[in-house]
Amino acid sequence: QLSTTMASPLTTHVLNTAKGVPVANIALSLHRLDHSTETWLLINAGHTNTDGRFPGLITKQEFLCGVYKLRFETARYWESMGEPSFYPYAEIVFTISDPDQKYHIPLLLSQYSYSTYRGS
Repeated sequence: QLSTTMASPLTTHVLNTAKGVPVANIALSLHRLDHSTETWLLINAGHTNTDGRFPGLITKQEFLCGVYKLRFETARYWESMGEPSFYPYAEIVFTISDPDQKYHIPLLLSQYSYSTYRGS
């Protein structure tokens, strides 16, 4: 399990701050901006596990300098819980200038707000 955690230099963790629990089974995708075409290239997609995490988000070999986007399908998550929400999705766009560092980007989520920060 430790090798799986170390395999991805980029990690995320989604928390439902309204209920104080991890957000399980939310769809998310990771993209990198192709500056030559100004389009987003899909790197990985899937769903969070029961702990609100997505192990193996990107490999060290794929992790290059550039602009990235994590997209979370928040409306689908809230709908699956029978709850209304304001934001249909949340996109976090960030720049990686040193791919040798570890980056942790959590998403703190409620029906009418979300926030993020760079963790370690």
